[in-house]
Amino acid sequence: NEYICRKYLTMTMEIDLIIEKKLQEAFDISELKKRLPKEDFERIIKAEQKIIFKKGDVLFGNEERSKGVYVVEKGMIKLSKLGVFGKEQILRFIKEGDLIGYRSLLCSENLKAKAEAMTDVETTFIPADIFLYLVERDSKLSYALLQKFAYELGESSNRITLLAQKTVRERLAEIFLILERRLGKDAEGYINITLTREEIANLIGTATESAIRLISEFKNDNLISVDGRNIKIINHDKLMKLGNCC
Repeated sequence: NEYICRKYLTMTMEIDLIIEKKLQEAFDISELKKRLPKEDFERIIKAEQKIIFKKGDVLFGNEERSKGVYVVEKGMIKLSKLGVFGKEQILRFIKEGDLIGYRSLLCSENLKAKAEAMTDVETTFIPADIFLYLVERDSKLSYALLQKFAYELGESSNRITLLAQKTVRERLAEIFLILERRLGKDAEGYINITLTREEIANLIGTATESAIRLISEFKNDNLISVDGRNIKIINHDKLMKLGNCC
C-alpha cells in the first residue's frame, strides 16, 4: 500500500510538472518568436507590460471586467471569492510560471474571483485583445491552455470530493500533501507558503479552532513539523493513509 501511495504521488507530481512546462514553453518569448510571424511577434512585444505588485496588492477583483492575463514571473498569489455570508473562500494559489485571468476572457464574462499578492509579485501582463489573438493564431499555446483547463477541471472535481466526503482530519492531511505537491518545498523542506491558521481552516472548510487542534495533533504524532506559519511534512506515507489519498 505504501508503494502504491508513493507511486500515485509521484505520478501526480509528474503530471503537474508536464502541464506547467508546456504552459511556460507556450508563453516563452524566444519560442513565440520562432512560432509566430514577425508582425505578430512585434505586436506582442509592444503590448505586453511588466507589472510589479507589493504583498497585499490586489491584481483584480471579483466581478471586474477582465482586461487581460497575467503571467507570474515571481512570487505567490491567492485566488479567492466571497461566500454567501461574506466569508472569504480560498480557491487556489498561483505560483511562478502560472497564468491567471484567462478563464473569464475565454468565457466572455466578468472575473469570478479576487487575486491578491501573498508576496511581492512580478508579472507580465498581456492585454485581452492580444491574448485572444494569440489563442486563435498559435495552436501550441491553445493546446497548452486546453490541457490546463482539463487539469484544473479535475482538480476542482477532487476538491468537491475532498470537502463533501472526507472528515476534517482527512481533509487536513490531504491539503498539506496538495500544497506541497503544487507549491514545492524550500531548502529546509517546508512547504513554499506561509498560511495563517484561519487560511488553513478556510481551505478545509472548518472552524479555525478545529484546524489549530488538528495541526497540534499532527505535530504530536510526528506527521508534520511546525515552525510558526511554516509546515513541513515528516511522514508522507502516514499522511497519505490518513487522508485516504490512494
